[in-house]
Amino acid sequence: MGKDTRGRFYRVVREHLVEVKGRLSIAAICTLLLAFADLLRPWPLKLIFDYILFKKPIPHSLAFMHGLMSRGPVMAVIIISSGIVAISMLKSFAAYSQTHIVSQIGFRFAHSLRQALFVHLQRLSLSFHTRMRSGELLTNITSDTNVLRDALIEFVLTFVSEFLTLLGMIVIMVTVNWRLSLIVLAVSPVLILLSLLRYRKIRDSARRQRRAEGQIAAKASEVFASMHLVQAFGRGSYEKERFENDSAEALKESVRTARLEAAAARAADLTVAVGTCAVVLVGSLEALRGNMTPGNVLVFAAYMNSMYTPIRNLAKLSSRVSRAAVTAHRIAEVLDLEPDVQDAPDALEAANLKGEIGFNNVSFSYQTGAPVLTDISFNVSPGQHIALLGKSGSGKSTLSALSLRLYDPQAGSVSIDGIDIRKYRLESLRREIGIVLQDSLLFATTVRENIAYGKLDATEQEIVAAARAANAHGFIMELENGYDTVVGERGTTLSGGQRQRIAIARTFIRNMPILILDEPMTGLDIESESTVREALRRLMEGRTSILITHDLEAASEADLILLLADGRIVEQGSHQELLAWKGQYRDLWEFRGRPITANEIRR
Repeated sequence: MGKDTRGRFYRVVREHLVEVKGRLSIAAICTLLLAFADLLRPWPLKLIFDYILFKKPIPHSLAFMHGLMSRGPVMAVIIISSGIVAISMLKSFAAYSQTHIVSQIGFRFAHSLRQALFVHLQRLSLSFHTRMRSGELLTNITSDTNVLRDALIEFVLTFVSEFLTLLGMIVIMVTVNWRLSLIVLAVSPVLILLSLLRYRKIRDSARRQRRAEGQIAAKASEVFASMHLVQAFGRGSYEKERFENDSAEALKESVRTARLEAAAARAADLTVAVGTCAVVLVGSLEALRGNMTPGNVLVFAAYMNSMYTPIRNLAKLSSRVSRAAVTAHRIAEVLDLEPDVQDAPDALEAANLKGEIGFNNVSFSYQTGAPVLTDISFNVSPGQHIALLGKSGSGKSTLSALSLRLYDPQAGSVSIDGIDIRKYRLESLRREIGIVLQDSLLFATTVRENIAYGKLDATEQEIVAAARAANAHGFIMELENGYDTVVGERGTTLSGGQRQRIAIARTFIRNMPILILDEPMTGLDIESESTVREALRRLMEGRTSILITHDLEAASEADLILLLADGRIVEQGSHQELLAWKGQYRDLWEFRGRPITANEIRR
C-alpha cells in the first residue's frame, strides 16, 4: 500500500474512531488492568516459596509480609493463595470488559465503514458501475469490512495487551537478573525476523486469495441474477464447471496462505523451545550458586513461558495484518475514487423546470477512439414529444443518459431551460426527470412501496391515483394482498405488462416536467401493449417526452422524430416532413408492409 493511499485510508478510519473515543479510553484502562493481572500471577508463588517455605529475609519493599507472618505461616499461606483467585478474578473482569467494549467498537466501526462505502458507491458515476462486477462490490461492502473489523478487534485484544504484558515482563526480568534476561532477549530478534520474512509472502498470497474470492462472489452474483437464462439454456453443468474452476483457484491460494501461516507458527514454536531450554538451564545453575532465590527462579520461569506466548501471538498476528493490509488497500482504492460526474461548487437547484431541452454539438464516447455520438444538435420545446429512432448501437440510449447526466459529453453541452445541466445539482436535476425503462426494475417489497419509490412521502390517495392513471389499480386489487402484496426480486412474480404499469405509476407519482421512455413497449403481448400504451399517453400528456423506440407507429405520433445512424442524426423532422423528404425514414415506413397514403403525408 502506497504512502498516499495509507494516509487516505487512515483518515477514514480516524473519522470513524473519533465517534467511539470514550469507549476506546475505557478499553485502554481494561487493557492496562489485564496486563497488570498477568504480571502479578507468579508473585503469590514467589512470596510463599521465599518467605514462608524457605524463610528468606523479608525486604523493606515487602513490609506487608511481616503482618501476614505474624498470623502464622498457615494463615499467611491461605491469604496469599487466595491472592491467586483474586488476581484471576481481576484478569477475568478486565478481559471480559475489554472484549465486550472492543467488540462493540469493532462492530460499530464495520457498520460505519460499510455505510460509508455504500453511500460512496452510490455517488460514483455509472461508468464505474458498468466496469465493476456487482459481486466484487458486495465483497467490498461485506467481507472486506468484516476483515477490517476482525483486524481491529484482534489488534486491540492481542497486539496491545500482549505488547504491554511483554514490556512489563522484560522490565521485571531485567530487574531480577539482567544477565539471564539477555538470553531471553537474544531469542526475540529471531522470532521477529521469522515474522518479517513470512510477512511479504503471506501478504501476497492473501491478496491473491481475496482477488479469487471476489471473482467467486462476482460469478455467483452473475449466475443468480441470470438464473432464468441459465435454466432455459440448460447450462447448469457448464456454470458448475466454471464456478468450480474459480473456486479451485481460491482454494489453492487459501491452502497456500494457511501453509505459510502454519510454517511461521511452527518456526516460532521451535525457537521458543530452544530459548526455554537455555533459560531453564542457566536459571537453575544461578539458583544452585545462590545468585537467585527459589522464588525468583519461579517468577523468572513463569515470565519466561508467558513471555513467549505474546511473542508467538504477535508472530501469528502478522498474517492477519497482511490480510487486513490487502483489504485496507482495496477499500482505500474505492474510497479514493471520485465520480466522473459531480456537482459544481456553485451548482443551482433545479426546480419548477419547464422542460425545454437542447443538445448543442454534443459528442460522446465511452472509450477513447470509439465515438458513440458525434456533433448532435437539436432542441425540444416544453411539452413537445420527441422520438428517437435507429438500430441498436446508434446512440439512442446514450442521448437519454446524457439528459439525466449519467455521463458528461466530451464536447458540446446539454441544456434544460437554457441552462447547461452541469450547472444544476445532480439530485435536484434527476428529481425533475421521470424514466420508464424497457426492463422495469421493481424491488422485492410491496406494490405500495414500489409505487411510492417515486415519491417517498406519498399518501395512500396519491399512490392509488397514480396506479389508476397507469391502468394498474385493477390488477393490483386482484393480487392476494392488493397493494400490500410483496413482489419477487426485480418483480419476477408479475408479468411484463404488470411490471411496466407499476413502473409507470411510480413515474406518475413524481409529477415531473420531463419524461424519458426507453423502449417501454418491448416484449409485451398485444393486450398488455394496448393497456401500457394508453397509460403512457396519459403519462406523456403535458410533459416534455423523449421516446426511444423501434416502433414506427409510436414514433409517428411524436412532434419531432430524430433518426440516428452511427452516432449522428441523419434525418429529423415531423412524421409528415420525413415522409415527404423521401429518405431513410420513408423507406422504413414503407417497409412496414403497406403503402403510404396521402392522408399520412398530410396529417
